[in-house]
Amino acid sequence: MQTKVEKILDGNFLKKQILNELNKEVDDLYTQFNKRPGLAVILVGHNAASKVYVGKKKQACELVGIKSYEYLLPDNIEEDELIELIKSLNKDDKINGILLQLPLPRHLEEQKLLHLIDPKKDVDGFHPENVGKLLLGLDTFKSCTPYGIVTLLDFFNIDTEGKHVVIVGRSNIVGKPLAAMLVQRSNPGNATVTICHSKSKNLSEITKQADILIAAIGQPNFIKQDMVKPETVIIDVGINRVEDPLEKGKYKLVGDVDFKDVFDKSSQITPVPGGVGALTIAMLMKNTIQAFKELNKL
Repeated sequence: MQTKVEKILDGNFLKKQILNELNKEVDDLYTQFNKRPGLAVILVGHNAASKVYVGKKKQACELVGIKSYEYLLPDNIEEDELIELIKSLNKDDKINGILLQLPLPRHLEEQKLLHLIDPKKDVDGFHPENVGKLLLGLDTFKSCTPYGIVTLLDFFNIDTEGKHVVIVGRSNIVGKPLAAMLVQRSNPGNATVTICHSKSKNLSEITKQADILIAAIGQPNFIKQDMVKPETVIIDVGINRVEDPLEKGKYKLVGDVDFKDVFDKSSQITPVPGGVGALTIAMLMKNTIQAFKELNKL
């Protein structure tokens, strides 16, 4: 019988291991070529969650040895001004990766701006060229959260071949690219993938078919134990800020899965925090180093 610790898929542990390996790689690159990868992060406005994410990305850059360039812009910035910044970063040789922090203020056209980023510097994997390559199974930048999920599955030896993977959520950031990765002829991959969403009928009947259930819908504690079959691997992508019932006026982070409710039924499960979210930033660092090597033809 598994202990509680054995059931938990510890993303923090894996993140530390990956960042240590990347730090050694960056040091070796600097020793050989006297250059370090550079990551530009553009933050528009004062979204509190976005500020936290940008801060964590900066910390990861420092740990790995990547140069971090932050562009903190007012929420009333004109779109033309932001377009000019992206174009200038595309041409800047010291910048290898460009990340436009989402969400953007409503007056800015998200897809238009993401499409302007040079595909060779698109370390978030959102440019149509990179999305197309991903669908075709070609080597390209992978969206960071799905990349983190498949890395976690691989590290913990969770076999996906022939398994039924149910993804609850169809976003361009997680659901769609993750499905594309898991159907590839690769490991992890070769899975039978079902994507569910807000219009799916009899959702619990579908989720109960999953060998591996991935929740990415942005609804706190949505997945309950009556929605999963025994011995399911559960990957919780959600990060939701909710009021803490034990401490008045304080908040805590929870996932899209009711962790306590489903824990005994799962074979393995990711916690929130400390699961998938920890790996998203690690994969961003990995993509930035990949961009540096490709742009410098190393």
